[in-house]
Amino acid sequence: MNPRIATLIENIQALEEELEAELAKHREEFRIKLRNGRIDYAHELLREHRRLKASLTKYIVRANPLTLLTTPIIYSLIVPFVLLDLAVTLYQAVCFPIYGIPKVKRGDYLVFDRGRLAYLNLIEKLNCAYCSYGNGLLAYVREIAARTELHWCPIKHARRIKSPHSSYGRFLDYGDAETYRREIEKTRRNFGNEKSDQP
Repeated sequence: MNPRIATLIENIQALEEELEAELAKHREEFRIKLRNGRIDYAHELLREHRRLKASLTKYIVRANPLTLLTTPIIYSLIVPFVLLDLAVTLYQAVCFPIYGIPKVKRGDYLVFDRGRLAYLNLIEKLNCAYCSYGNGLLAYVREIAARTELHWCPIKHARRIKSPHSSYGRFLDYGDAETYRREIEKTRRNFGNEKSDQP
């Protein structure tokens, strides 16, 4: 890989770590702590959150009628989401060990912590859980697809793509046939610092 590109990738990873540290500081401002992966609130914060919770009746009465009409359409996507979830989970369970690809840990992508927010009513919590599932699932699927692409076709596209996945920077340059033949096996095993989630 081009040394300049490798340096840029390292810089991006360092910035992501710095961003996570800043987000952790920001959580502390709201007196929210993460202990052993669980969220811990200060008691006075919990009381304040409960005070700000909107009642279900007010929430429904104040809702835009078009929102109420489109809700069944939005929630109907649960069916393809669940089918996609089952399909990609089965795919990686069967195929990744055969190809030597580290498995993607589902729990790293599907996070359901917003339900503990006391200022959300039941409908808001349900909406948050649905969005967490949809977006988390798509991120999980994207990582499985990225690792598959890294194994089978780690070649960059000729033109710039918007929002490339986590492995794209390690792909081989488009049109560089000599490097492709020389580096393909090494590249397809290059999962960076990712550890296998397999037992």
